Amino acid sequence: MLKSGVRFGLVGLANTLVGLAIIAVLLRAGAGDYLANAASYSIGLCLSFVLNRAWTFGQRGPVAGIEARRFVIVFVLSYGANLAVLTLMRGIGFGESLIGQGAGMVVYSVCFFLLSRRYVFRVEAESA
Repeated sequence: MLKSGVRFGLVGLANTLVGLAIIAVLLRAGAGDYLANAASYSIGLCLSFVLNRAWTFGQRGPVAGIEARRFVIVFVLSYGANLAVLTLMRGIGFGESLIGQGAGMVVYSVCFFLLSRRYVFRVEAESA
């Protein structure tokens, strides 16, 4: 689990860098914030699926449609958990702060990893 967790984190880091680059290019090209953000998340979600499927969780063969649907569901649930934590952090005095954002990001990442591992890609056993 440690190996796949580290790989998941590296995929997330790569995804973040690609996403920021997409946003920067689109903003420089005159696209608005919302279009740049939507394009970045759309491409990032696809990149995350491909890299996590193959490298993090070692899935091979054709992509099953159920995997893609489950991946989107897990993204939505994880993002919902992120927003819930962010709302909680705002309620206890960490509104519009990096502490609140950081707490939400940690919850998002942990939820996304665990649900991806157990629900999307169903890694049953992994060598230590």
